[in-house]
Amino acid sequence: MSDIKKSGIITICGRPNVGKSTLTNALVGEKVAIVTNKPQTTRNRICGILNRDGCQFVFVDTPGLHKARTRLGDYMVNVVKESVADVDAVMLLVEPIPNIGVPEQMIIDRIKTLGCPAVLVINKVDTLEHKEKLLEVIETYTQAYNFDAVIPLSAKEGEGVDELVDTLKGYLPEGPQLFPEDMTSDQPERQMMAEILREKLLLCLDKEIPHGTAVEITRFVERDDEIIEVEATIYCEKNSHKGIIIGKGGSMLKKVSTMARRDMEKFMGTKVYLETWVKVKENWRDNPAAIQNFGYREP
Repeated sequence: MSDIKKSGIITICGRPNVGKSTLTNALVGEKVAIVTNKPQTTRNRICGILNRDGCQFVFVDTPGLHKARTRLGDYMVNVVKESVADVDAVMLLVEPIPNIGVPEQMIIDRIKTLGCPAVLVINKVDTLEHKEKLLEVIETYTQAYNFDAVIPLSAKEGEGVDELVDTLKGYLPEGPQLFPEDMTSDQPERQMMAEILREKLLLCLDKEIPHGTAVEITRFVERDDEIIEVEATIYCEKNSHKGIIIGKGGSMLKKVSTMARRDMEKFMGTKVYLETWVKVKENWRDNPAAIQNFGYREP
């Protein structure tokens, strides 16, 4: 019988590259969301699940709120707005800068409209040379909204994460668990394989090219000898991009695939045989049907 007595959904939102996926992974205790130093890494809402002290936390990692330039961008912005509704609490994740930008103000306005409990989480405090700067950040944000709590932390270093979990316990309603206790993410294994491969594209490729890629897992088979066979197609928007992704003599595709396979094996706990192809699908980010086909569906 489960010892979970309280459970709830908590959304993590903020501007691109503020550390939402890093924080999600730190809270859950393992990698459930891809992380790069490039903005707009996360495209979908991803749930990370933590069971602790009779509580089940369901953390919703959302795309960074940004000015949309494509249909995919519109979709990502809508995911953020919808993910703030009907949850038990919202975390606004910000950097330690005493200035409220447009993305932060949009989220604060949404919180005001919904009236949901909200926690201000100031990330990357390990980057502050002068800790008194933190007081300026807190004052700037608390003047804009009366947050239920303010937690400074470093998601990358793990500093302050336990304090945040203890604070969030107070927002979980009594009730049964929402997910089985052995689950750490709501993402299907096929989706995680696609996200791992997309992460390596973001890490290895420059400029706009990785943002114009999508990954489709066309085959996922668990063999009797415990080897998993994965076939993946990488879609890009231009023929010139295809050449760059493949690289001279296939060198770039081999590098990306090798890095992805290693992480897939770590995630699955077994050997993975990965085959990858690259295809062109022009302007797919502005094609609603293509966006849906690649798994980006409204929440």
